[in-house]
Amino acid sequence: MTGRKRTTSRSTCNHVKVFRLLKVTGLSFLLIFLLLLVTALVRTLTFDTNAGLQLALWEKREQIPPHISQLERQQLIDRFKDAIRIPTVSFSQTQLNTTALEEFRRFLLKAFPTVFSSTLVKHEVVANYSHLFTVPGSEPSLQPYMLLAHIDVVPASQEGWDAPPFSAQEIDGFIYGRGTIDNKQSLMGILQALEYLLERGYRPRRTFYIGFGHDEEVNGLQGAMNIVALLKSRAVKLSFLLDEGLAVLDGIIDGLQGPAALIGTSEKGQGTVKLSVATGTGHSSMPPSETSIGILAAAVSRLEKNPMPRLFGLGPELGTFEHLASKFSLPLRFIMTNLWLFSPVVSRVLERKPESNAFVRTTTAVTMFNAGIKVNIIPPYAEAIVNFRIHSAQSLEEVLQIVRDTVADERVKVDLISGFDPLPVSSHSETSFGYQVIKKTVLELFPQVSVAPGICVGNTDSRHFVDLTKEIYRFAPTWFKPGDMRRFHGINERISVKNYEEIVMFYFRLFQNCDIGKLPEPHGSVHEL
Repeated sequence: MTGRKRTTSRSTCNHVKVFRLLKVTGLSFLLIFLLLLVTALVRTLTFDTNAGLQLALWEKREQIPPHISQLERQQLIDRFKDAIRIPTVSFSQTQLNTTALEEFRRFLLKAFPTVFSSTLVKHEVVANYSHLFTVPGSEPSLQPYMLLAHIDVVPASQEGWDAPPFSAQEIDGFIYGRGTIDNKQSLMGILQALEYLLERGYRPRRTFYIGFGHDEEVNGLQGAMNIVALLKSRAVKLSFLLDEGLAVLDGIIDGLQGPAALIGTSEKGQGTVKLSVATGTGHSSMPPSETSIGILAAAVSRLEKNPMPRLFGLGPELGTFEHLASKFSLPLRFIMTNLWLFSPVVSRVLERKPESNAFVRTTTAVTMFNAGIKVNIIPPYAEAIVNFRIHSAQSLEEVLQIVRDTVADERVKVDLISGFDPLPVSSHSETSFGYQVIKKTVLELFPQVSVAPGICVGNTDSRHFVDLTKEIYRFAPTWFKPGDMRRFHGINERISVKNYEEIVMFYFRLFQNCDIGKLPEPHGSVHEL
């Protein structure tokens, strides 16, 4: 009996110990949960990365007011329409509309007489059709900057358009035409703003350059690269560079209260890969168990069914959502201000749509598939072209290795046609002159917008300029509303008359804002009494 009592006593004691352990563990988990919850709530209520220099005192300089007459307003629209009517199409690296490019050169001379006749402005034609402008400042100690745009446009057939793509027809306040948002709005806006400033006696304090490439749509190997070579031969180093890229998004980001101006601080890399299969041929009446088409199709299917890994939060996209977090409505605001906790959930939501999936990972797009020579012949060869847009947290070599591992078939040959790593990420801190001056100019023109850094999923001429500056930004104040994104390189490309006028005024202000000698003190270092 005594032994049984001792056994029962030990058992009861063990149960008590287990209960106490579970209680302590449960309380610990509860405490950790409460701490996480309090941290997340505090961060939700106080987090605002959009403060900073917009609250500080900028250097005060007398500026030329951005006033234009009604006659000037009509003239700037007419000039823009004339630019759209010139079909400066790039079909391939070896097939450019050189006749149109030459016509465009003559048009610029006529459209902006003050720019081209000014003794202050040095103009050079580069690689036959591109343009470089140099405008010296009064203070050589200030490091120069550069603005980029491109002359060429992608092809456009008339099918499906509400107006012919090179008609510049105005419908309900919108100008329709190829190049209206890519990228003649920036090119014409830059020159129009400079024309107005020079007419009003403007003399810059800081030297600047303007570059217009003629083959950006086919990689800029002649235009941009020769402009870079010319500047490098003159030992030019830039404070920052601004090119096309991102825009003002209004009603496009779900849950965001108000429009957002995204300034691109980097571009995704790119890789174009050829997958090919070579097999024996023969008559279709005696087919093998697998043909070259079947083998290749299976490999392509594996790539599509096994997307690249999620990398959300490891690139510039993190800064985008952090800067916009305070502008989301609840409960999204709680989630966006605490991406350190919720990024896995957010990435799974974003990957559901093609537009937002591009922020999450390296994307895979099968763009070409060629095989077969006759209906009754077993195809001896099949090939597919796959285009990858590489996330900032990956390299081209890493992507190629994943492709080989996913294809996992020795019969499928994997060849890199062309590619490059993601571009370096430019700073968007409170000490970044270029970013902060662009941001200041945006907020002067559009005080209702939120400004945030972003990542360009496409590529621009600016990638060729990395040896001239570390601070490369990609932005134009073109407004995109729901449905407008598909107009880019698509049908019914258009811009509103009002928005084009705003673009001119943006560059009008930007030129003058860049004459600021230095940034104000960062907000965090300003001590308020």
